[in-house]
Amino acid sequence: MDTASTWGSEVPVVALVCARRGPAPSAPPRGNRSATVGTFVRITPSPAQIEDARNSARRCAVGDATRPLSPRSQHRKVGPMKIGIIGAGNIGGNLTRRLTALGHEVSVANSRGPQTLAALAEETGATPVHASEAAQDAQVVVVTVPLKAVPDLPSGFLDGAAPGAAVIDTGNYYPQQRDGRIAAIEDGLTESRWTEQQIGHPVIKAFNGTYAQDILDRGRPQGSPGRQALPVAGDDAAAKQAVRDLIDELGFDTVDAGGLDESWRQQPGTPVYGSQGDVDTIMKALAEASPERTAEWRA
Repeated sequence: MDTASTWGSEVPVVALVCARRGPAPSAPPRGNRSATVGTFVRITPSPAQIEDARNSARRCAVGDATRPLSPRSQHRKVGPMKIGIIGAGNIGGNLTRRLTALGHEVSVANSRGPQTLAALAEETGATPVHASEAAQDAQVVVVTVPLKAVPDLPSGFLDGAAPGAAVIDTGNYYPQQRDGRIAAIEDGLTESRWTEQQIGHPVIKAFNGTYAQDILDRGRPQGSPGRQALPVAGDDAAAKQAVRDLIDELGFDTVDAGGLDESWRQQPGTPVYGSQGDVDTIMKALAEASPERTAEWRA
């Protein structure tokens, strides 16, 4: 949200909106829905008053340190970022299409080398690179490869990422269908915790239960009725918020699904997996999940 705007008129005025990050009195916000309770102050644009407005805007951006901020209302517009995508399958390819269209600088890699990504690069303007180079200077890195391929990712591939980079894990464990038996997951470790251990960097679990075509087709403006919501799990609050903001820019609400040890709630076989529901639907599905892995999703 812009904190200050100017309207042209015979006597210009400056209107400052100081957004209180907290629940609206009548109904608490859900997912990435923003609840804004504003106070409007109009002033004539003398230099001193304009500076006062700017200082107030800065205070709004920082927030009141004595009032806790709800992660459900920390909605921020995402600026252009450098994003690395490792894996150019259905999810990786469609994220490349959408993120480049939104103005982000995207580097994309697969297991077969950048020469095999020429068509995707020509279509999107993304830069095809080797997997060892995809994270270089990236503020967000998306790891979207089969789980069985995670241990084969290049050693140190995240070393060149920007400080504090958010790493998104879109992976799912398909023991019977693709990945074979992974003992630690069979013994109860969540899929993304296992991935985190393999790559040596905290991850945020997102997009794992999303149909790839939905990324292209179902994005809607913020506040649209029935806007599809995605669950997001992870331990790093700042990285999680960065991912939620990016998903919002893609046109989807989000629901905080808890820490990574709670990410079993969005693994294959759970009610939320594959859901195209809104925030209420996703929250209900997460609450109804069982930690017991069904026979179809065990080795």
